[in-house]
Amino acid sequence: MIKRNTQQRRHAIISLLNEQGEVSVEDLSQRFETSEVTIRKDLAELERSGVLLRRYGGAIPLPSEILAEEVPAKVSKRKLAIAQAAVQHIRDHNRIIIDSGSTTGAMIPLLATKRGLVVMTNSLTVAQALRELENEPTLLMTGGTWDPHSEAFQGQVAEQVLRSYDFDQLFVGADGVDPSRGTTTFNELVGLSRVMAEVAREVIVMVDSEKFGRRIPNLELPWDAIDTLITDDGIGAELKQQIEQHGVQVICAQVNT
Repeated sequence: MIKRNTQQRRHAIISLLNEQGEVSVEDLSQRFETSEVTIRKDLAELERSGVLLRRYGGAIPLPSEILAEEVPAKVSKRKLAIAQAAVQHIRDHNRIIIDSGSTTGAMIPLLATKRGLVVMTNSLTVAQALRELENEPTLLMTGGTWDPHSEAFQGQVAEQVLRSYDFDQLFVGADGVDPSRGTTTFNELVGLSRVMAEVAREVIVMVDSEKFGRRIPNLELPWDAIDTLITDDGIGAELKQQIEQHGVQVICAQVNT
């Protein structure tokens, strides 16, 4: 069996599963002449896409009762457009921080083509998604105290870990954008975001246009701590210019309709 690229291999796995009713990691590894680690990542991604259910040593088709359940919503077109624009700023072998959040999380599958990345995160969700990438970026975790509001690690331990490294870029989201002040958040724990910004040479905020103008009391990152803001094409020229006056580059990603 000749080697296939990732998408071809995963389509072939689905076909085999439909034919055989069950597949094993060992057999798939031999069939596609690739490592068992790679096959496990394939199965994990296919399970996340809702086409199979992993079992010890392999996978089976989804039971009918699971198929009948509502399928989770996919990443919005806005978030995907923002993620695609953000990934263009990342070079091979960059050292980056990815903060928790659905917009930053939309970047992860798009990192599969990058080589030699070192990625720090405070998010278990981001960490798990990174582990499933076939290019296997070096993964660093902040540790710290679990914050159920942000579903991420926070606190002094996480801040100390961050300060022991330096990074090329930080990718961070926001609950809101105040054109006069900066990014805002419902969470009162803003210390870690500010330390992330301190240890990164470039701070890139990723936020969709619906977040602009929200009245949120807690300032997370002031404009002078931000280099680039990536949003979608839903903001007007006047608002874009207002933010640019703070010395921030504003990128409006076009959303495909």
